[in-house]
Amino acid sequence: MKWRQNPEIRQGVGFYVLLNTIVLGLGIWRNEILLAGTACILFDVTFLLFTYQRYRKISSLSDEIDRVLHGAEGIDFHQYQEGELAILQSEIRKMTVRLKEQTNLLRRERTYLKDSIADISHQLKTPMTSIHLLLSFLSKADLSDDRRREIVQELEILMRKMEWLINALLLLSKLDAGVAKLKREPVFVCHLLEKAAEPIMIAMELREISFIMSCAETVCFMGDFGWSVEAIGNILKNCMEHTQEKGRIQVKAEENELYTEIVIEDTGAGIDSEDLPHIFERFYKGKHASSQSTGIGLSLARRIVVEQNGIVEAQNRPEGGAKFSVRFYKQII
Repeated sequence: MKWRQNPEIRQGVGFYVLLNTIVLGLGIWRNEILLAGTACILFDVTFLLFTYQRYRKISSLSDEIDRVLHGAEGIDFHQYQEGELAILQSEIRKMTVRLKEQTNLLRRERTYLKDSIADISHQLKTPMTSIHLLLSFLSKADLSDDRRREIVQELEILMRKMEWLINALLLLSKLDAGVAKLKREPVFVCHLLEKAAEPIMIAMELREISFIMSCAETVCFMGDFGWSVEAIGNILKNCMEHTQEKGRIQVKAEENELYTEIVIEDTGAGIDSEDLPHIFERFYKGKHASSQSTGIGLSLARRIVVEQNGIVEAQNRPEGGAKFSVRFYKQII
């Protein structure tokens, strides 16, 4: 900023020129020219020094703001102690803090988006490669009918996996974008557990896995039934995949004055200590994850629960196996 080019200063100079003229005129009229001249000089020097110091600080503040806009960490406001500058300092402090927060948020979102796109591309690329390979086998003329049926079955499995993955990613994107409208109505846990277990009941019967459910008919919480089925279903599916044949999955539900809790336990190998802190991270696969795992089911489950004022925790049972605790709180936490 060129302080001498400021219109306010030019107006001030004009005012002091007029004031000097009046003072000098009065001095000539009263024969006090020396006194009037000295007063004018003092007025002018005071005005110029005060204006110079004031606008030098404003110029410095402008330069500091420019530095912040080009990546500097912050502004040292301690030197600005004047009344009007103090007000300006307060507003600029708010602006710089907000700009910094928004910049950091955009940087994190850009990194997250880049990583997510890379993970999604990888997740879809693997089954797509397998599908292309299987399709090339189907084109062979000497392929037996039995082998052809096996390939078709494998293709159906891969297509279902891709369909589930795409649907899960769409659900997560809706939650991330804040466009998913979760209902808040009574959800009866017994009905919720029955509905969530339906897709894996046949698989559990084939592997002779016992499914034990303990839940009073009155146990409920305020939430969205459809989204909750998705969350609990993903946890049950994870337990089923890590439970050996003739194992057991046990579900208990209780309600108290503070929350409704659903506890899901299995008799599988449990969760590796290195995997435990990361088990709910998106696209994370543990050491014992199957080749069919996408690393997205538990992440989606946790996100749905959190959106309904709840928490979900995972730990290992002392006697072996994994334990998932889901709590839906009655009050906002």
